[in-house]
Amino acid sequence: MKHQVILREFRPQDTDALADIIRITWGYDKFGSHETACKLARAYLDLCLTNQTYTQVAIVDGVPVGIIMGKNIREHKCPEQLSIRQKQSMEDLCATQEGRDAAEFYKTISEIDDALLKQCEKTYQGEVAFFVVNAEYRGLGIGGKLFDAVLSYMKQEEIHDFYLFTDTSCNYSFYEYKGMKRQQVIKHQFTVQGKSFEFDFFLYDYHW
Repeated sequence: MKHQVILREFRPQDTDALADIIRITWGYDKFGSHETACKLARAYLDLCLTNQTYTQVAIVDGVPVGIIMGKNIREHKCPEQLSIRQKQSMEDLCATQEGRDAAEFYKTISEIDDALLKQCEKTYQGEVAFFVVNAEYRGLGIGGKLFDAVLSYMKQEEIHDFYLFTDTSCNYSFYEYKGMKRQQVIKHQFTVQGKSFEFDFFLYDYHW
């Protein structure tokens, strides 16, 4: 069966479907209750939306199945509406101790990302701020379409050097296939609900 794939800008009505993809892809249910997992996914999506100047959502048969966000660092300015959304979703998440613990997890990841960028000792013009595709729809070329769309945006904006963060929970070899170069790596071990998880965090970049 051939699926119709359409790319378009993010719309608020995409939120629930995309947050659910985030929750499943990164296994947020391991943080505790399903309610906390859903709030964490929504908060993370809203946070990413404050850090972009370009979005493309992949729609398959009318359903959002992936999103990519790009950022022109020089032109970036967060719209007030998105900032308010992000603050509200973070307040919802942090209303419980379980939610606050989950938020602390992402604070640690943010600190790791900052360290990766600092280690590069390089000034970038742009960033691929977020990228996810529903695992059930992989193999249809959707990830490639989304990445090519953000690459076209970077070229249109004359952004010759851009970067992204990824880790071993992702298909990071995809970025190498697309011509990106690994520049930095940091190893870190987390303990969640009494279980230890070790990740390698990477910074990849692209120059044209």
